Amino acid sequence: MPAEPARSVQTTWLYTLGSIVFFFGFLDLVVALSMLEAYLRTDDVVTAVLVVLMLVASATQLRYCWFLRVGRSGGLPNPWWTAALVVPAVAVWVLGLFSQADALAAAVPLWAAASLIACLLPKPQRRLVLLVGLLTVIAHPMLATAMTGEPFVFGRTSDTWMIAIFAAMLPVMLLSSMWWWEVVVQLDRHRRTAAELAVTQERLRFASDLHDIQGHHLQVISLKAELAERLLELDPAAARELVHETRLIAKRALEETRSLVAGYRHVAFDDELENAREVLTASGAECSLRLGPLPADALAQSALASVVREATTNILRHSEATTVTIELTTTGERTELEIVNDGVPVTDASAAGAAVSRASGSGLAGLRERLAAVGGTIETTTDASGTRFELRATVPVGARVAA
Repeated sequence: MPAEPARSVQTTWLYTLGSIVFFFGFLDLVVALSMLEAYLRTDDVVTAVLVVLMLVASATQLRYCWFLRVGRSGGLPNPWWTAALVVPAVAVWVLGLFSQADALAAAVPLWAAASLIACLLPKPQRRLVLLVGLLTVIAHPMLATAMTGEPFVFGRTSDTWMIAIFAAMLPVMLLSSMWWWEVVVQLDRHRRTAAELAVTQERLRFASDLHDIQGHHLQVISLKAELAERLLELDPAAARELVHETRLIAKRALEETRSLVAGYRHVAFDDELENAREVLTASGAECSLRLGPLPADALAQSALASVVREATTNILRHSEATTVTIELTTTGERTELEIVNDGVPVTDASAAGAAVSRASGSGLAGLRERLAAVGGTIETTTDASGTRFELRATVPVGARVAA
C-alpha cells in the first residue's frame, strides 16, 4: 500500500492546484466577458445562452482540475466526469457557430477540455488529443464564417490577443505543473525510503550485536552442558564444575544483553546525538542541535542516549516532520533534554490527543521505566494546533540506580 503523502507534499499540491485553477479561472473569465460584451452589443438570444453554457463549462473545468493529482498519464477519472467536462464545451463550440460572439472565444472551452484530458493520457494519446483539439480551434472560425457569412478577422476585439496567448500557453502550463508535481512526489518517496532504510539499518545493527552476544554464549553453553551431561556419571566433580561455568556464562550473557538493550554498549551520548542528526537529515528533516554542557554522570548520559534513539525512531516511523530541534540544558542538579518536531499528522486539536497516545506506545513506556530507575522523568505534549510534538526528558546529574 503506498504511503500517504506528507504534509509538505500536500501543501505543494495545493499550491500547484491553486495555480492551475487560477489560470483556468482567468482564461474562462476573459472568454465569458468577451461573450457578455457581444451579447450587450447585439442583444442576441443565442449569445445569451452561450454565456450561460460558458459558465457551466468553466465550472466543470475547475472541478476536473482536482483529478490531475494522479500525475501525467495517471488515467482518466469516472467517465461521467469526463462527459460532464466535454459536453458543455462541445455545446459552446456548436452554439458559437451561430452566435455573434467572437469565434475564437467559443472554441476555447473545448480546447481547455482537451488539454485537461490530454494530461491524464499516455504520451501518444496525449499528442493525438491535443492535435484534435487544435484542429477544432482552427476549424471553428472557418465553419462560423460559412454559417453566418461574416468573415473572421483576428484581433477584431481587444481581448482576442489575450485569449489566443492564454489558450496557447494552456497545455504548456498544465504539463509543466504536472511535471513539477511528479518531481515533488518522487522526492517525497525517496525521503520516506531513506527514513525506512535508516530504521532498518539501526535494526540490523542491533540484530548483529545481539547475534554476536547470544550466538557465542549460547554455543559455549550448549557445548559445556553436553560435556557435563557426559561426565555426570564418570566424573561428578568435573561435571559440577562445568555446570558452574555454564551458569557463569549464562549470567554474563544476560548482563551483556541487558547492556545492549539499554544502549550502554559502544555508543556514547554525543555520538548518539550526531547519529540522530545524520539520520533525520537523511530522511528530509532539518535537524538542529542546541547543546549545553553534557552531564558528567555515565548513568544520566546512557538514559538520555536511549531517549534520543527512541525519539529518533518514532519521528522516522510515525511522523511527517520537516524540522526537528534537539536541545540539552543542564541547570543545577538536573539535566533536561527536549526534542521537538512539527510532524504530527493531524489537523485539529481533537485528533492531537490521539496522536500523543499513538506516540506514547511501548517504546516511550519503556523509556519512562528506564528514566524512573535513575530518578528521571519524561513528558510528551502537543501544541494547541496539534501539529507540534514535544518530548522532554529530565534526569538528575548525579543519577543513581533505584534500589
